[in-house]
Amino acid sequence: MAIIDLVDDGRMETRLLEQFVTVAAEGSVTRAAERLWAAQSTVSAGIASLERTLGVRLFERGGRRLVLTATGEDLLPHARAVLESLDRMRDLAAVSDAELRGRVRLGIFTSMDIVDLTGVLRGFRQRHPLVAVELMTSPSGTTGLVQDLVAGRLDLAYTGLPTVPAGVVVEPLREMPFRVFVAADHPLAGRASVSLAELADESFVDTAHGFGNRMILDGVLDRLGIRRRVVAEMNDMPAVVRFASAGIGVGVVPDSGVRHDGAVLELEDAVEPLRIGLAMRSDPEPNRATQALARAIVAARR
Repeated sequence: MAIIDLVDDGRMETRLLEQFVTVAAEGSVTRAAERLWAAQSTVSAGIASLERTLGVRLFERGGRRLVLTATGEDLLPHARAVLESLDRMRDLAAVSDAELRGRVRLGIFTSMDIVDLTGVLRGFRQRHPLVAVELMTSPSGTTGLVQDLVAGRLDLAYTGLPTVPAGVVVEPLREMPFRVFVAADHPLAGRASVSLAELADESFVDTAHGFGNRMILDGVLDRLGIRRRVVAEMNDMPAVVRFASAGIGVGVVPDSGVRHDGAVLELEDAVEPLRIGLAMRSDPEPNRATQALARAIVAARR
């Protein structure tokens, strides 16, 4: 155990625990400060103060990423439990929904409308003015969002994964069928439909690995024994459609209704649609603010 001098009087502020949990999740004081809307110096000082209070080192500071010490690993779940208990106390103390307070961290897709989220958030803020909603994204798409949810970095998240980890429940929001997007002057542009086998020799544009639609299509291609060449990977599906319409390659992605200048064909193969849902953890039970936002999002589904 890494011991440091115990110089504080033993009192511990909950904000220090929140800083500890956030730095542990991010592996960086800088990123933790951004998430907490705090100055980097404030978070650094908070971690140092908590270490003095406890008399131990919580992080190893070598290299770019902060890594928990063995003692930090042992203390982290207890810090999370304290914060969750305090959230539950605030939850129980709120007499009415208008008095709900706290924050809800929602993982979303950056450029694809699943529901009228701006309308949902506007109405939610009017009904629950004391609840702060933080919107977050992941560069690895739905896989990253679900990982952040499981790790406790998010309270709610969009997901398009075919399956989710145990302890995560999903409420369906929207289904989108796969279609084929090509440039207006592509030889296939005049066709009404096409099979994946006919596209085997084409260059493809697709989302990056980790996106739910990529996982679904890759699974179908593997079953059909088709190997394809992906020449460009995007971080959102609308970008795939735009690049395919520009002639960079063929795009086989769920049709989200985004406008484009190319041609769209039906896919002749049986490919399950992309099913987007709202995911949350079932244990611990989400607080009332999280449940209230989840109900508002589900109520706005198409």
